[in-house]
Parts: sequence; C-alpha cells; structure tokens
Amino acid sequence: MELSSVIGVSNWWSDVDNSATWQDVLSYSLSALYGLVGAVALTQLIRIEYRVPEFGWTTQKVFHLLNFLLNAVRSIIFALRRDVQQIKPEVFQHVLLDLPGLAFFTTYVLLVLFWAEIYYQARAMPTDWLRPAFYTINAVIYFIQIALWFLLWWSPIHPMLVLCKLFFAGVSMFGAFGFLLYGGRLFLMLQHFPVESKGRNKKIKEVVYVTTICFGCFSIRCIMMCFNAFDIAADLDVMDHPVLNFFYYLLVEIIPSTLVLFLLRKLPSRQVGPLSPPLH
Repeated sequence: MELSSVIGVSNWWSDVDNSATWQDVLSYSLSALYGLVGAVALTQLIRIEYRVPEFGWTTQKVFHLLNFLLNAVRSIIFALRRDVQQIKPEVFQHVLLDLPGLAFFTTYVLLVLFWAEIYYQARAMPTDWLRPAFYTINAVIYFIQIALWFLLWWSPIHPMLVLCKLFFAGVSMFGAFGFLLYGGRLFLMLQHFPVESKGRNKKIKEVVYVTTICFGCFSIRCIMMCFNAFDIAADLDVMDHPVLNFFYYLLVEIIPSTLVLFLLRKLPSRQVGPLSPPLH
C-alpha cells in the first residue's frame, strides 16, 4: 500500500512536470504570491512614511522598500516565466532569476545590520564601522557575482555554471551565519535585562522568531543550491520542474517574507528612538 502510494505521488509529480498547463499555473501562482507580498510591503512602507515622514530613510523604510521592489520583480519574472526561458544567451536567464535572490540577501541582511547596531550601542561600543562593512560586503558579493556572469557568458560551460551556483550557496550560508551570530547575541543581551523591563519578553520572542525564520530560509537555499549545482533533477532554472520551483521559492522567499513582515508590522513611535537610526 505504501509503495503504491509513493509510486502514485511520483507519477503525479512527473505528470505535472511534463504538463505545460501545470507549468503555467504554478508560475502564475508564484507571480500572484510575490505580488501579494510586495503589495503588503508597499502598504507598510506608506503607513510608516505617513506616520513619521520627518525621520527620513530609516533602516525600517529601506527594508520595506527593498522588499517591495524584489517581490515586484519576482512577480513580473514569474508572470513572464515562459518568455524568460527563451532568452538567449542563456546567461541572461540566470541573471533574471538570480539577481532578485541577491536582492533578497541584501534586504534581509539589513536586519542583521540593524541588530548589530542595537547590540553595539547597548554595550557602548563604536558602530561607525558597521554600515561601511555592510556596503563593502554587498559590493564585493555583487562584483563577484557579476564577474561570474560575464565569465559564464564568455565561456558557457557546465563547470562555470556550477561555480555560479556554489557561490550563491556560499552567500546564503553567510546570510544564515549572520542571523545566527547577531540574533544570538541580541537574544543573550535581552535575557540579561530585568524581567520587569517594558517590552522585554515581546522583543525576545521577535528576535527568536525572525532569527529562526531567516536562518532557516538561507540554510534551505544554501542546501538547495548545492543540489542544484550537481544534480540535474534539482535544477531550478528550467520550466519542466514547476513543483520543485514552487515549493523552493515558497520556502526560501515567500513564506519567510510574509512571516517577517507580519512580525515587524508595528509602526514606529512618533518620537525618535535609539532603535531606529536613519540610513545615511
């Protein structure tokens, strides 16, 4: 009975993969979901701007803006997924599919930067180096990725494609480590606050939830990109793996984004506080 069930699921998965109708349905479903998440991020950005327009571009505002942009781009790409698959040379397909993934890394590592600033400020340690470090790390990552795309364009061989995917896996692992490091540090620091401190327990839960969600999604992306690099059955850049694509993007971007936006839905107070530094 169990064996027949497994065979049935395997046959269903294969039928869906080979069905142009299901390929389109799942691509349009991803497009709609990304559009919905992007709309939520834009709505939250407008609400924050309306509440505290005098704050300028805070980390919170930039986070929601980047969330809106990357989800809007993903929505458009999946709405036009079949056309994207026809683009030549093939390297441009990888650019369109992978660049929003790098933008996702930048967007959510902003939270790591935010937590690091809180942590070092609370310990009366200098924070001037944090933002230059954030910009430098991102600049280096984008420079290497663009260089790899140029090399793939110049020499479109499989080992070069594997190298691109492994680099993306390494970036994801770096993101997971950042959340584990500074989420853990902030959690331990908050644990030492007096129990009666206002908002202590709520902030601890928020840090734990966001750390768990983001560490999980970056870890899953890292693992999947490694499989993607060496196993053709795990290829995420083709139309004929719609089920795998659907669950992959659902787990590494859509669900994490939705949960984090929900957890960080609270609007800032009208008075400038130390936990909302402007983004200079």
